[in-house]
Formats: sequence, C-alpha cells, structure tokens
Amino acid sequence: MNFKSILEEIHKEIKPIIGEGKVADYIPALAKVSDTKFGISVNTVDDDIYVLGDVSEKFSIQSISKVYSLTLAISKLGERVWERVGREPSGNAFNSLVQLEYENGIPRNPFINAGALVITDILISLFDDPYKEILDFVKLISGSDTISYDLEVAQSERENGYRNVALVNFLKSHGNIKNDVEKVLDVYFHHCSITMTCKELSKSFLYLSNHGLIPNSEKRILSKSQAKRINALMLSCGTYDEAGDFAYLVGMPGKSGVGGGIVAIIPGELGIAVWSPALNKKGNSLAGTKALELFTSKTGMSIF
Repeated sequence: MNFKSILEEIHKEIKPIIGEGKVADYIPALAKVSDTKFGISVNTVDDDIYVLGDVSEKFSIQSISKVYSLTLAISKLGERVWERVGREPSGNAFNSLVQLEYENGIPRNPFINAGALVITDILISLFDDPYKEILDFVKLISGSDTISYDLEVAQSERENGYRNVALVNFLKSHGNIKNDVEKVLDVYFHHCSITMTCKELSKSFLYLSNHGLIPNSEKRILSKSQAKRINALMLSCGTYDEAGDFAYLVGMPGKSGVGGGIVAIIPGELGIAVWSPALNKKGNSLAGTKALELFTSKTGMSIF
C-alpha cells in the first residue's frame, strides 16, 4: 500500500475545505489556534510511519484523552467499571445535563463528559498521584517523553467549564462521584489539556490496533477482549452524537476531541491521527472527518 501517495491525494482533495467550520472558541485558549492547520499521520503495527502536513506541532487532544483514562481504569478494575457508567451511544450532546437526570446519575457511556468525569473519579481513587499516572501512561504508549499538560488550556477550561461543574455536582448528588468534586474537575481538565502531535497520537493508539499489546514489545496494556471492547465503544460512542455518521462514512473505531484531533484504528493494521482545528456542528474536525473518509475509500481498508 502506497500510503505516501494516498495521503498526498487526500490532502489535495480536502485542501479547499480546510478552515471550514469553527474552532472551539468557547475555550478561550483553543480560540487562538489557526483554523488552517492540517496534519495526518499513519502508523502501522510494524511501526512504519507516513505523514503529511503539520504533524510535529503539538495541540490539545481534549476528549481523545478519555480513551487513555478509560484504558487505565479498565486495566485496574476490569468489568467493575461498568457498575458506574454505561456503554450505549448517547444520541445527545456530549455535555448534556438532561440525559444524566433522566438516567439517575449513571452516564450513558465513558466518552461523554459525565462518563469521563466518573472515570476520572475512579482514577483518583486508584492512584495516589493520578496526574503523574495518566501522563506516564501516555508517555509509555506514545513512546515520547515530551508529552505534557498545557496548563493554560487546563486553566481556561476551569474558568469556563460551568456545565462540567454542573455535571460533576449532579453526579455527586447521585453518589456516583466518591472524591472531592474540585479534585475531580482539576484532574479531568488536566488530562483533557494534554498536548501531543499527530505522530505521537497515531503511535499511542497502536496498543488498540495490536489487541492490547504495545507493538514490538512485551508490554501488554489490556487483554485482547478488553482492547476489542474499547474499540467497539469508540465505534459506537467515540465521535459524540455523530458516531453513526462517522461509522457509516469512515468505517473505523475512532475518538475525536474539540481541539480538532481525531484518532482511529484498524485492528491488526494501523493507527491514524488527523488534526484540523475547525469543527463541524457536532464538534468533530470537519476536514479531519473527510480525510478519514477518503483514507478508507482510497485504501479499501476499514473494519467492515
């Protein structure tokens, strides 16, 4: 497969729409990012890498970090995680309060904000220093020691995250938050602020492509079954309330973030990351989604 020429074809086709949409300006620190940035990185399980565009520039991964936090929780607790959060697509906005009230404080899945707050609460109970554990885990799976929190973004989210404050307090009122709500919010905003490059992101998801095992190592992160189930959740819940369209058009399990990144995988084959900060109305990268659709169309590779 000539991935290099395929990425060049994709870039040529999507160039006219790069910048269409809107950056996530409700988080002031993200509003500063240029909407003309674009990068795409393909990392195979054999550790071959193919890149194009702004692939070495770090950006805030936002909700992509929810896959890392879920992985850590499942690696420690296994199926007990599902006693406090569901596994169904939400069909509503990722920060919906109404749905949480209807469902008595049990979030629909771990990738909407309420579910990610519960997972964060679990990590605080599991680890003495969850900030370090999360960061060390991402460094391990990405093979990069330069991964860090963007403290400006974390603070910006803290100062403007009124709906997340409401969500965590509502969860607390139902007994589904065990720790101090301020600590839960702080850890949550920190892991959403993690900055990575497209190259680091595509590599960091290879443990999910490789059935729970970091390629070219003996380091197992998850069992085969656990990796399969996280991939299933990414397919059904990973792109907010656009997951159905994403599965239909792209055909890969993936996770998006409002920083403009999307990471997707093909089991046994590869991880692919794309970054384009301008978002569509559902909060997913507009050009990034199209690039991934073109990738599966041109390569004939998907999970279907």
